[in-house]
Amino acid sequence: MHPIAARLAPLKSHGARLAGHSLKSLIAAEPDRAARMALKVDGLYANFARQHVDAEALDALLAVAQASGMGAAIRSLLHGESVNRSEGRPALHSALRTTFDAPVASNAAAEAAAARQRMAAMAQALRASGVTDIINVGIGGSDLGPRLALDALKDFGDGRFTIHFLSNVDAHAATRLLAGLDPAKSAAILVSKSFGTQETLLNGALIREWLGGGERLYAVSANVPKAEAFGIDPSRVLPMWDWVGGRYSLWSAVGFSVLLALGDEGFAQMLAGAESVDRHFLEAPADSNLPLMHALFAVWNRNVEGHAAQAVLPYDERLRLLPAYLQQLVMESLGKRVDNEGAAIEHDTVPVIWGGAGTDSQHSFFQALHQGTQVVPADFIGVVEPDHGHADQHRVLLSNLLAQVEALANGDEGDRPQRHFPGNRPSTLILLERLTPRSFGALIALYEHSVYAQSVIWGINAFDQFGVELGKTLAGGLLPVLEGKATASDPISAALAAEILARG
Repeated sequence: MHPIAARLAPLKSHGARLAGHSLKSLIAAEPDRAARMALKVDGLYANFARQHVDAEALDALLAVAQASGMGAAIRSLLHGESVNRSEGRPALHSALRTTFDAPVASNAAAEAAAARQRMAAMAQALRASGVTDIINVGIGGSDLGPRLALDALKDFGDGRFTIHFLSNVDAHAATRLLAGLDPAKSAAILVSKSFGTQETLLNGALIREWLGGGERLYAVSANVPKAEAFGIDPSRVLPMWDWVGGRYSLWSAVGFSVLLALGDEGFAQMLAGAESVDRHFLEAPADSNLPLMHALFAVWNRNVEGHAAQAVLPYDERLRLLPAYLQQLVMESLGKRVDNEGAAIEHDTVPVIWGGAGTDSQHSFFQALHQGTQVVPADFIGVVEPDHGHADQHRVLLSNLLAQVEALANGDEGDRPQRHFPGNRPSTLILLERLTPRSFGALIALYEHSVYAQSVIWGINAFDQFGVELGKTLAGGLLPVLEGKATASDPISAALAAEILARG
């Protein structure tokens, strides 16, 4: 048996012991459960009372974390040690917002601070120009993080710039976007670490032509020569580093569009919120460590309860893009089938992440959550104080949030089979006092560190993503096929390409 599977095995006995106990009965047996299973950090409140565990099972989960060397693993991450073992480098996204004593992390933090100074100077120059519209061109982590942040925090900007996003290589996206813009009043930021990302370069070339040259092109990249060859002056190229993965890069110059929208102080507040969770993750005891506890329940639901999916359900329209962002963060980080030593693992890892904003989702897929045959654990996220004056409407929103969490847990017998709700469906409730740059930063850091803690328990690398590469390589080989210049080696691909060519 794989050592990690052996470490997880004792949890199964607790799962078997609790199989006959409903969430409703567990809650009834522990009158202090709501208070005992709640944690707070910097404006975030999380309640785990409706997870299908009792005190004994939780102790077993904490023992697994300890046996995994969790404390040392957290210190290794935040002190800049080489936690990305397959690529032999640290993962220093926390250094983008935090200075620790370790020299590597401190050096990285100094580089990040210098980059923010350059970002501020570029932003000032753009503010003094006639540019009104900024197009962020990137894909994956170069798009999802800034897109989420700006959608969530739009009300905190001064409105000086309108920020647009272009990711899909499908040219319909570009033509629709550009149709409503004036090239004389627009600038674009091309975000690609290698400056070799096919989608970004194709969209960038289209925009360069539309702008009439590279005068109002900016870049965020580790490859300055390639950006310069593309027509972008090196003075307008902001740095990226190999010690920050794309899905962890919002805090870097990848967030330049966020800084342009929020201003220097707003961007700094977002970093500060994330930093507070970094400190908490490093310093808090295991049983009161919010990211670790979130991770432990994810492990329980995947490995003990056998749930293959996880829903993310923000009850705030401003967080509607959070499920899409977390799809990349979680599934790219944890979608691994070998351990840190390259050996095949024998335990399940990543769940499928999906979701949508309440209350819209209640009228689409919640039927399956309540009465479907597959149990889907859920994170419900709410904001206590809105930034609008419609208090009555907000209370309706929050009442729906609380009702759904209760209904999923407790169920209802109903007066006929079709009206029976089985209940016993686990969830976590996360509340933000207000949605601000600081609380947003804290929320994203919570999920980052939860993902890392899960990877430590599962013995996998959260920071490589080789699974992304095969499809890209094959696409490069199939392009000449669709140009009629080559024949595909795969017989099905050859037949499909022939069908496309015949219809084109």
